[in-house]
Amino acid sequence: MSHVPSDLLAIPRDAEGSPVFAEPWQAQAFAMTLALYDAGAFTWAEWAGYLAQEVRRSQSAGDPDLGDTYYAHWLAALERIVADKGLVGARELAGRKDEWEAAASATPHGKPIELPRSPR
Repeated sequence: MSHVPSDLLAIPRDAEGSPVFAEPWQAQAFAMTLALYDAGAFTWAEWAGYLAQEVRRSQSAGDPDLGDTYYAHWLAALERIVADKGLVGARELAGRKDEWEAAASATPHGKPIELPRSPR
């Protein structure tokens, strides 16, 4: 796996120190962030700033910060940084969200959600 900078905000970990994820999307968001960082899309300081801003924004909106919303903050920060950096357009991001919701709604419980590949 990629080098995770030491100043990474405290992510949920198991007893051995490995990241833990309650849902597959959380691991995917984590992996996408590390892949973009490794590709030089942003610095770790930039990422930490985006994540910290998202946590503060959510807390000010009433999030009790019990740890169960950490990856929701992570995903929101990821969406913001890729949009701000011009890595994905707002229209494309909104379209993929709509495609995801449609695919999730059409998928029987317990089956993997299959999202069509985005044309490039």
